[in-house]
Amino acid sequence: MDNPRLQTVLRKVKERASNKSELKDCHIHVCSENNFPTAAGLASSAAGYACLVSALTKLFNVQGNVTDIARLGSGSACRSLDGGFVEWTMGEKDSGEDSTGKQIVTEDHWPEMRIIILVVSGKKKAIGSSKGMLRSTQTSPFLKHRADKVVPDNMKKMQAAIKSKDFPAFAEVTMKESNQLHSVCQDTYPPISYMNDTSWSIVRLVHAYNEYKGQIKVAYTFDAGPNAVLYLLKESVSEVLAFINHVFPPPNNQEKHLYFKGLPSESNHEVTKATLNSVLSMEPQQNAVKYIIHTKVGPGAQEITNEAASLLDENGLPKL
Repeated sequence: MDNPRLQTVLRKVKERASNKSELKDCHIHVCSENNFPTAAGLASSAAGYACLVSALTKLFNVQGNVTDIARLGSGSACRSLDGGFVEWTMGEKDSGEDSTGKQIVTEDHWPEMRIIILVVSGKKKAIGSSKGMLRSTQTSPFLKHRADKVVPDNMKKMQAAIKSKDFPAFAEVTMKESNQLHSVCQDTYPPISYMNDTSWSIVRLVHAYNEYKGQIKVAYTFDAGPNAVLYLLKESVSEVLAFINHVFPPPNNQEKHLYFKGLPSESNHEVTKATLNSVLSMEPQQNAVKYIIHTKVGPGAQEITNEAASLLDENGLPKL
């Protein structure tokens, strides 16, 4: 195990273990697999470290809040252990290593919420999230202004919107936060560019659709990558997919189940071609989106007891 972050996580888990003597001479075999792009701005590292820490803390019988351990592997991992909507709380240390995740509401709080992920690229980023954030911290004056003045206020607005299930307020903060993140990337020296032309086309599509509806019905957010995460309510899914399929039709000859993954949903909403052309004023972009994932707010890290779903065989080795 030559990954420094993995070593730090394992060391912290062992320090807080309740059964050190039982596992003193044990050997740990870890097998990990993602079903979505890795290192492409879709929080794959957060998912991986949340899974790892969840498994290790169960094995070593670590009691209490373990989100601070997950944070040592990936900052966002501290938000991935619990389900629902989770806040990444600020710690007291400048390094942030004592920051933790705090659940705001459970996954059952807002059952109408849906998420559509447009996978624009599964390629690994040229600049990783951690390296990019370090560069921004060192060179972007705008980042400090955001941290001191903007983010605290937006956090209050976001928590209130989530608790009251106020979608327009939730959506507006979500989009503004995304825009400012990428403004920080441009304010960084040398600048960092995670979004591409397709990403900006998605931004245009979302704003055009909301203007057409006369209110905010869908929100976009982009992490450190070109892939879009759209938030919307269940009632809007079918129509929004019709607009998406108009601008981003499936790649040629791609089977539907390979292009559209996750929760079932038919994009059969009746929208005339004239309306689509009038509202969007955008030419179809074939092959711009690789595939779409339709999902909802989940329960966080889960232990799977079904042996058939395990990544390991009966000997504890990865299945071929």
